[in-house]
Amino acid sequence: MAVRVTYKYKKQAKEINFAYDKHHDIHEAIAAAEGVDLTRYHMMEQQVAMTSKGSAAVRDFRDKEFARMGFSDIYYIKDDPKAK
Repeated sequence: MAVRVTYKYKKQAKEINFAYDKHHDIHEAIAAAEGVDLTRYHMMEQQVAMTSKGSAAVRDFRDKEFARMGFSDIYYIKDDPKAK
């Protein structure tokens, strides 16, 4: 099944193809599409994961960091196989 991702980067709407064999998640995919380096983000994400007791803290950190980087409205768009 083909999956597309829609998002806004610096208030400009964009859409890309997404596949799990290329990226770990949709956030990595959109960062790669915009040329954003996630090295420091991954280091901080690991620290949050090690010190928190649940995945909610990691999700909250991810959402806030991507908003700080200029990303918003990140959603999957699944193609309908019956439409073809």
